[in-house]
Amino acid sequence: MTGGEVAIAAQLACLLEVSAPKPGNVSPGRHFTDARYEDFLASAAAIGQSLATVNERGIGATVRLAIEATGRWTRSNTNLGMVLLLAPLGRAAVSDEAGQVTASALRPAVRRVLAETTVNDAREVYAAIRRASPGGLGRAGEQDVAAEPSMTLLEVMRLAADRDGIAREYSTGFDVTFETGAPALHAARGDGLPWEEAVIETFLTLLAANPDTHVRRRGGVDVAVAISRHAQSALAAGGVRTPAGRQALDEMDRALRDPRHVGNPGTTADLTAAAIFVELAGGGWTDHPRSR
Repeated sequence: MTGGEVAIAAQLACLLEVSAPKPGNVSPGRHFTDARYEDFLASAAAIGQSLATVNERGIGATVRLAIEATGRWTRSNTNLGMVLLLAPLGRAAVSDEAGQVTASALRPAVRRVLAETTVNDAREVYAAIRRASPGGLGRAGEQDVAAEPSMTLLEVMRLAADRDGIAREYSTGFDVTFETGAPALHAARGDGLPWEEAVIETFLTLLAANPDTHVRRRGGVDVAVAISRHAQSALAAGGVRTPAGRQALDEMDRALRDPRHVGNPGTTADLTAAAIFVELAGGGWTDHPRSR
C-alpha cells in the first residue's frame, strides 16, 4: 500500500466503526454528553495527513501528530486508542509498490515495526496520551505517563498489557486483532452482511471474548465481565442476523448507557477499527460485492 492508501483505509476504518450502532458507543443519533457523532467524523478526517506519511517517522511521532490534529477539531478524547493501533498497522502496511496486503503478511510486518520502537517513540506517545487525557487512566507504579519514559514503546506497553487492551495488542503482536477481530469481520462480510452489520457483529465477537479494559478501569472487573456476558447473550440470540438478536442488542445498548459512560466498551470499539483496517488493507472493500 502507498501512504495515501493507508490514510484512506485508516480514515475509512474510523468512519465505519463509529457509524455502526454498537451497544454503549457513540453512533448516528446516539451521542455522549462530551462527544457527539460529528466529533468522531472530524477526528477521522483529522488523522489522514499523519497516516499518509506514517513511513517518514517513528510511530510515536505519528501518534502524537494525529492526536494533535484531532485536538484542533474536537475537545474530547475520541480516537487515542484507534490511533495507537492504526499507526503501527499503517506503518506495516506501507510498501514500495501500491497493492493489497494480506493479513498473513501484515502481522509479521507489525511485529517488526513494534520491535523497532525506541524510547523516543514512547516519549512521543506519552505526550499524545497527556494531550488526549483519556478517562480512567490512573497512575502506574513504573513508567507512568506523567513522567519521562526510559524504555522503548514496546517495553512500556508490555508493562501495561495486563490492564489495557491496546497495550496488550502491542505486547502480543496484535493477537486479538488478527486472531479474533479480523477473522470475524472477514467471515461476516463473506456471508454477505453489509458493513454496518458486519462491524456490529465483529464488535460483539471481540467483546464476548475479552472484557473491555476501558470499562474495567472505570467501573471495575465485575462490570466489565457482565458486559461481556451481555455480548455473549446477544450473539447467542443471533445478533444482527435475527429479530431476537437485534432486540437483545437494543436492550444491551440501553443497559450500557449512563451519564458517566461507565459502561462504554471503548477499547473494544478501538479493536474493531483495527480489524476493519486489516480487512480494508487486504482488499475487503471490493471483495464481497453482494454486500456493497
